[in-house]
Amino acid sequence: MPNNTQTIQLAQRGLLTLPKSIRQAYHLEPGDELTLIDLGGVFVLSPHRSEIDVLAGQISQSLGEKGESLESMLLALRESREKYSE
Repeated sequence: MPNNTQTIQLAQRGLLTLPKSIRQAYHLEPGDELTLIDLGGVFVLSPHRSEIDVLAGQISQSLGEKGESLESMLLALRESREKYSE
């Protein structure tokens, strides 16, 4: 496993180059997608797709298969809230 702390420099157009030791350690190739999470100014870069993205995709697919959309679910939620707040 590579050193836990390394300094990288932001290049033109916002490009970052990951050190070779990191790319090799995690078998990263050109074109691989990484997940960037902003934790209030602390950036976490992960070679794995965010579980939130995976779950959101699964929910979206499931809703679509049932003929539902995000809009229809939000409308149903709004109606339920109104019903219980009366």
